[in-house]
Amino acid sequence: MNIIDLKIESYAAAFASPQSEILQQIEKETLANHSDSQMLSGHVQGLFLSMMSQMIKPMNVLEIGSFTGFSAICLASGLQKGGQVHTIELREKDAQISEDNFIKAGLEKQIQLHRGNALDIISLLQENREWDLVFIDADKVSYIEYYELTLPKLKKGGFILADNVLFHGQVVAQPIKGKNAIAIDAFNHHVANDKKVEQVIVTLRDGLMLIRKL
Repeated sequence: MNIIDLKIESYAAAFASPQSEILQQIEKETLANHSDSQMLSGHVQGLFLSMMSQMIKPMNVLEIGSFTGFSAICLASGLQKGGQVHTIELREKDAQISEDNFIKAGLEKQIQLHRGNALDIISLLQENREWDLVFIDADKVSYIEYYELTLPKLKKGGFILADNVLFHGQVVAQPIKGKNAIAIDAFNHHVANDKKVEQVIVTLRDGLMLIRKL
């Protein structure tokens, strides 16, 4: 199901600022060669992530779910001097693609790739670190766990961005079917009931929730 009309998406992309050469290359290669290419953030959402980073000017960014490295490069665009993006990828093949793309982008010092299960890695990363910005874009059934694990280490006024919160429109079905759609709906309700944050869903692509810690 296409939540947004494809003509509208194309129109929006036509009026978005052009991507860098490396992002164009990553998008082209991912769409041509990856069996899960629909997971790529893409041109418009990539610019949105870049602009969020440039507005926040983070020192420490956490990305849960690297895929092929596109979104991490976008998130790195607003880093303060000496800042880093820590990105976690479970699948070794995608991790290697991401690492190669970070090197091609000249960002291997600004983006630190971690291979393995995010639930194991996050606690280690935030022992001596707070986050300015967290991007959640991994397995949907673990969204609440990722949220609860990172929120205590998110700075006051910091942001969590959660992708796919409309999950192909399945969250409005009656009844909701499928474990991922059910998990995402539960996550959306969980955040909405949390008095420690304020949130809004942006109907960009598959839905992006912006969450700010109060």
